[in-house]
Amino acid sequence: MPSEATINSTGERLRQQVTGVASTIGRAAVATGRATADAVRHPKATAGHARRTSHALPLMWQSVKPVLTGHVTDWRREYAYTLGEQAFVYGFPYIYNAGLRHRWVARQPDDEMTPYAPVNHFWHARKLFDASDRQGLSPNNDTLYSFAWVDLSEEPVVLSHPDMGDRYFTFELVGITSDNYDYVGGRATGPHAGDFALIGPGWTGDLPDGVRRTATAPSPWIVIVGRTLVTGEQDLPNVHALQDRYRLVPLRLFGKDAAPLPARRDVLEPIDAAEDPLGPWKTLNAMLAENPPPPHHEVLLRQFAEIGVGPGLDVEAQPESVRQSLVRAAATGVPMLEQQLLSGEWARVVNGWRYPPPQLGRFGDDFLRRAAEQSLVGIAVNDPEESCYLAAFHDADGAKLSTGRYELRFEAGSLPPVDAFWSLTVYGEDRNLVPNPLGRYSIGDRTPGLVTGADGSLTIHLRPESPGAAEESNWLATPDHGTWYAALRMYLPHPAVVDALWECPPIKRLT
Repeated sequence: MPSEATINSTGERLRQQVTGVASTIGRAAVATGRATADAVRHPKATAGHARRTSHALPLMWQSVKPVLTGHVTDWRREYAYTLGEQAFVYGFPYIYNAGLRHRWVARQPDDEMTPYAPVNHFWHARKLFDASDRQGLSPNNDTLYSFAWVDLSEEPVVLSHPDMGDRYFTFELVGITSDNYDYVGGRATGPHAGDFALIGPGWTGDLPDGVRRTATAPSPWIVIVGRTLVTGEQDLPNVHALQDRYRLVPLRLFGKDAAPLPARRDVLEPIDAAEDPLGPWKTLNAMLAENPPPPHHEVLLRQFAEIGVGPGLDVEAQPESVRQSLVRAAATGVPMLEQQLLSGEWARVVNGWRYPPPQLGRFGDDFLRRAAEQSLVGIAVNDPEESCYLAAFHDADGAKLSTGRYELRFEAGSLPPVDAFWSLTVYGEDRNLVPNPLGRYSIGDRTPGLVTGADGSLTIHLRPESPGAAEESNWLATPDHGTWYAALRMYLPHPAVVDALWECPPIKRLT
């Protein structure tokens, strides 16, 4: 699993908006891909069905007809669709982040675990996720999050934190395309109190004494994903006190303690596809104008411009056939990215565990993986050197993890090799934490009372019911029905983890 979530609820909302287009063409679009595939496999059987549905679903017929006949009646329509698919993959992080930014900055949330803060201000989670949180985020139970959307278009913003001692913390700095570009934190910059300038593209100038410069951001807008370790419920007040001292200050106000910080909430509002089928493309064009792509993408953007996709372009000015193809490309684009992510083809599988690729977090010009494995998976993904997440959906025999009794056994000396900490978490098929009488949602090297065997091994019991008082300290509850999966999170992992040389033992089903 390459991130905190398989597909988080924000991604699900976007998928529903894009695929739920309020038109016959939009409703037919997702089925078009399936029909095309069927036509390739069974052309004769598909021909009759396609003709019968041609009046009700003209877009589907237009898609399947070239496969059946070998003739293209509208080259512009087909070209626009194929190019539109590529443009959608390229632009998905811009569309996704437009929705995420507007939601977190401008829309009052319904719950306390949804971020909400003005531009250039932190939002801090104040409690750990537990089984009462049902957003389907596959959340961690180790850290409190601190999020911020930051505008660097006019001047740098200074990020400050207090002395963190030996507590694990990190601020992941993420560009608008979901690629990480730098870090502030214990690994990257050290634990001592510091002030760090976040620099936007093209800025030149001098920084005050003592302010350290971070790498230049690849886009004027960035998102900060902060994580601060919590050792348990009793530790929450300590973490809250640290969070309260995290600061974001525009450079012109830095050092002026009495100066009020502006509370701005005017950010671009994405256009809902349910109201305007071309909404995703209009949002993309606006985001590309706000966050110019790098110069070496010029040749690609010249191609996209042929169908009205690019910074400041107008898709409404395109011919009707092109507009219809763009609607279809957007509607099929998200399901395609979901399938790529859930396929697991991005991972190296060892003992049933999916190991992420070392490029994760900085896929750059690998646009498909950037869209699916970084953006769609949930906001942003840490560099493997910062944290590495493994996911297991199958047991040692290759069967799906489901209701029953399992165990995960680490032999002596084979625990996850990390410089910070590790934890194992279980999720139901709804991607939520599993309710249990102990209120325990993860087990790791910080879990009190873990019992090792006489030979130094550690066995974790994975089952719906308690294994009994003698072994309950090593118990992590699994669902009492349906399938489930496990996530092993390793913070500051050793190179052997990143390179998949350390092999996590398999999860074994007990008979």
